[in-house]
Amino acid sequence: MKKIYILFLFVLSGLTLTAQTKNQVIENMIKEANDNSQLERLGHEMLDVIGPRLVGTPQMKNAHDWAVKKFKSWGISAKNEKWGEWRGWERGITHIDMVYPRIQSLRGTQLAWNPSTSDKGVTAELVVLPTVSNKAEFEKWLPSVKGKFVMVSMNQPTGRPDYNWEEFATEESFEKMKKERAAQTRAWRENMTNTGYNGRSIIKALEDAGAVGIVQSRWSRGFGVNKIFSARTKKIPTVDLELEDYGLLYRLVEYGDKPQIKVVAKSKELGKVPTFNTIAEIKGTEKPDEYVILSAHFDSWDGATGATDNGTGSMIMMEAARILKKYYPNPKRTIIVGLWGSEEQGLNGSRAFVEDHPEIVKGVQALFNQDNGTGRVVRLSGQGFLHAYDYLGRWLAAVPRDITKHIETTFPGSPGGGGSDYASFVAAGAPAFSLSSLSWAYWNYTWHTNRDTYDKIVFDDVRNNVILTAILTYMASEDPKTTSRERIVLPVNSRTGKQREWPKPRSPRRVGGMN
Repeated sequence: MKKIYILFLFVLSGLTLTAQTKNQVIENMIKEANDNSQLERLGHEMLDVIGPRLVGTPQMKNAHDWAVKKFKSWGISAKNEKWGEWRGWERGITHIDMVYPRIQSLRGTQLAWNPSTSDKGVTAELVVLPTVSNKAEFEKWLPSVKGKFVMVSMNQPTGRPDYNWEEFATEESFEKMKKERAAQTRAWRENMTNTGYNGRSIIKALEDAGAVGIVQSRWSRGFGVNKIFSARTKKIPTVDLELEDYGLLYRLVEYGDKPQIKVVAKSKELGKVPTFNTIAEIKGTEKPDEYVILSAHFDSWDGATGATDNGTGSMIMMEAARILKKYYPNPKRTIIVGLWGSEEQGLNGSRAFVEDHPEIVKGVQALFNQDNGTGRVVRLSGQGFLHAYDYLGRWLAAVPRDITKHIETTFPGSPGGGGSDYASFVAAGAPAFSLSSLSWAYWNYTWHTNRDTYDKIVFDDVRNNVILTAILTYMASEDPKTTSRERIVLPVNSRTGKQREWPKPRSPRRVGGMN
């Protein structure tokens, strides 16, 4: 009995020591995140110095090289792993000026992969798309675009976002505006259908007919914000103008004032260039072939600097890795940080990693992905894994209450079919989870816009997300149990009457932009 009692005390003391050690590691990580945060410097170096990270640009490669160097400075092994090739392109200077009927500099930019103008630029009159009843009418009008810039976006009836109307307008005025806007939008779409083209295919028709440039305005329903994506022209420039200047030009055209603009949109074609993921690793000591992955896409669109899409997600994963290396240098399982390339063109980097590393996917204990903005994490879904609550619940219990009280969980949830890089792993059956954050007007003001810059980052929320990620990673690594991959039986699709299927893995686009 005495021996049994001594053995019991030994086991009990061991459990107590383990609990004390875990608590100390977690407390150290929280203190480090709050008192010695590197987020501001990471944000400055990534966003202000390197800038936007469009796939195929030198800035994207600069970012990958910077991240490898940063990881190594923290004692973390890292490399750039090539997965494909893309059209190499570098943005140059954009100047857009109205030169008739008066002189005014306009606010806008060339789109990604825009064909370069000469140093002299292009000066020409503007026209707008006509109202037609059928394709024959449009084809009859089409030759008139030769030598002109064509405006291809609807002129917005108001430059005030709805929340501004809701605050100041009468209810009757607000409803009237919305009704008129909806009717105008329907008419615009119907007219586009009448041309025989859509918003994409009409660009080629206009270029083939001799237009010297395309002018658009993709307003994002907020003061000063436009969505900035890619050009679809082969030889002529495509520029996006902010709503106010676009509306000015549109009115001048409609009133017969024959406005002219000058566009200088310089860029460089760099041929076919390699594309990468940055992969960092802290090797596991007990179960090195099982993995906890910290996931974020590293690339961005280039209308701004990609601060909240997805600079913040990348910063979270880098900072969490730094803290883990400092206070948890010998993890039980291998910790991987994946900073993926070309998410914006279809999850290409993460899909390539899944396809190229089945042995890692097979050993994934958990993956945590953060993508959608600067806000504190407020949603966590079990992604359709039947027993996700069992392990995520255990791990979340170690996170401070002032963080978890904001998080709404959904178990077992449904598998994500796209949207961000966790979906690449979910499709392969690996337990991968999206740390979904509070909006902070993300969809209107920063998602793919010209205003997604450093000053939009809410660092208190991002620090909370670092703490959450670091603790979840630590707990997942330490968990004596391997996570279950058992899936739920998906429900019947009410629209089709057929049972929903688990998303299937998709191959990446390994050669892109080479039109």
